Amino acid sequence: MNHNLEMVLRLLLATFLGAVIGFQREWSGKEAGLRTNMLICLGAALIALASLNGFPGNTGQVAAGIVTGVGFIGAGVILHRTGGEVSGLTTAATILVVAGIGIAAGAGLYVISSVTAALTLLILFLPHIHRPKDKQ
Repeated sequence: MNHNLEMVLRLLLATFLGAVIGFQREWSGKEAGLRTNMLICLGAALIALASLNGFPGNTGQVAAGIVTGVGFIGAGVILHRTGGEVSGLTTAATILVVAGIGIAAGAGLYVISSVTAALTLLILFLPHIHRPKDKQ
């Protein structure tokens, strides 16, 4: 297969997998929805591709940079809450996983990225269990 065509297919896979997860988040009314998850996954795949093809000796450092950058996005989702209650943790975790899916798709790990997306959806569709608040 043509190398450029394979890279485009990797980007399309990352965009599709980010869209599937993003659709679930959008449908659930979360802040980081369809477009956000698509862009995070696509961006991570692009950076992984650029790293693998343009800077082959530094691929681990580039992946670590993606995780650090995505951490800031996730922290922003968590810190955006008011009233002293912590929320947004699942959204932040989803952002981290979507970035990992993008890195895997960009690296050509088609099965791993697809299975991870499926597992992520399975987890996100699990029922939310509310535990009683501590009585003061």
